[in-house]
Amino acid sequence: MGGFDIFKSEFINGQWTTPENVGYPVNTPGDDVFFSISADGLHGYYSTWKPDGIGDRDIFLITFLGDAKEMITQTAYEQSASVLDKSYISTELLPPAEMKGNAMVLLQGTIRDKASNDPLGVVVDIIDNESLQPMASFESNATTGKYMISLPSGKSYGFSIQAEEYPFYSEILEIPPTNSYREITKDIILEKLMVGSKIILNNIFFDFNKSSLRDESIAELNRVVKMMNDVPSLKIQISGHTDNIGSDAYNQNLSEERAHSVVNYLVASGIAADRLKYKGYGESQPIAGNDTDEGRQMNRRTEFEVLDL
Repeated sequence: MGGFDIFKSEFINGQWTTPENVGYPVNTPGDDVFFSISADGLHGYYSTWKPDGIGDRDIFLITFLGDAKEMITQTAYEQSASVLDKSYISTELLPPAEMKGNAMVLLQGTIRDKASNDPLGVVVDIIDNESLQPMASFESNATTGKYMISLPSGKSYGFSIQAEEYPFYSEILEIPPTNSYREITKDIILEKLMVGSKIILNNIFFDFNKSSLRDESIAELNRVVKMMNDVPSLKIQISGHTDNIGSDAYNQNLSEERAHSVVNYLVASGIAADRLKYKGYGESQPIAGNDTDEGRQMNRRTEFEVLDL
């Protein structure tokens, strides 16, 4: 419509759709630039020149009041006229409409060292567990340890942290769907790598009642490979654990086979076999009660323990 305009594109099935001009009254015959959306998805901000502005480049607030409206197009003459004729822009306040689809969630927190409580600047990686697509990679603030990111709700994410002198941290983030803005605070404490340290590999998954690794496990396994390569003296034991469903003998065998599958992947990725051990513990070392689905899920886990540095 003018020099620079605001366009929109959606990320669907791993690809961006063809950009579409958002049209009038956002875009003008002049340059409309630097558009950004607030974390709650209800407002937008951008810089442009409008007749009701104060100077050459003002920041304007847009409030989204409902479903998308049909784009209004204008001839070059009408575009020029709209800049001069303020009455062309309707000032009628539309009634709010219920938001459709899942809203954004603001994930924030602080990352600190366990012993000193000092803030840490570390690399945070987030992936979509369903599509396996990376969602973000960024560093927490080295002075404050704080991090902040907006994520679509209604998804399962793999959340991991990498930092020198620390074993990597990983966790599954299940963010339920919501149609309103939410904030989630997640503070994280990291403990330096030392003999005896035990780390749960939260993002390793197996097929049901089998020891075969699922594709969703690859990113987590590769983080273990990187850690082993970064610390050549490191030796670890991979341990498998189950819940109490099934016989003791069955669970013992399944846990050992799963731990063995992880070691096989690490060896296939170039890690020397003499740096790795594996062991199955079956249901003998629960970390939660087995009387709930949540507790049993926590008990079905893969861990590694530092044997030597």
